[in-house]
Amino acid sequence: MRTFWALATLLAFVAGCSKPAITTPASDAASDAAAHQAHEAYVTAINSNDVEMVLGMLTEDVVYMAANDKPYVGKAAVRPWVDGYFKAYKTLWDKPVQEFVVSGDWAFERYSYKSVDTPKDGGAAIEDTGWGFVVYHHDADGKWRVARDAWGPDHPAAAP
Repeated sequence: MRTFWALATLLAFVAGCSKPAITTPASDAASDAAAHQAHEAYVTAINSNDVEMVLGMLTEDVVYMAANDKPYVGKAAVRPWVDGYFKAYKTLWDKPVQEFVVSGDWAFERYSYKSVDTPKDGGAAIEDTGWGFVVYHHDADGKWRVARDAWGPDHPAAAP
């Protein structure tokens, strides 16, 4: 009986120390490829400088988190931000993927960026580099859309 309790205690200890099982919906190759293509579609939308094209890439409950700004929650809140940006600048973004993970109906992307914003009212182009993190969601209509986008420069802010 003593051996039984020793074995039961050992098994309980080992079970308590082991990592919990993580279950995620299985992703298939086609879904993974479509998620990765969402990155390219998003960059294309941004570089189109077309508000409606960008908004078409976003979930209804999207959250934009730009450096030195408040979060914009929901497509209706993001619209004026994107519209103002495109009215002020002709923009071109390069967003190389650093990491991309697909898990069921969600995908997570870490990227770097180089942006060139040319003021529409004249003046020198503004170049920037930085980092970003995007969460994509596979919506009910079968399209992958941006649910969260956070980004910021990889350098200190310029002195005022």
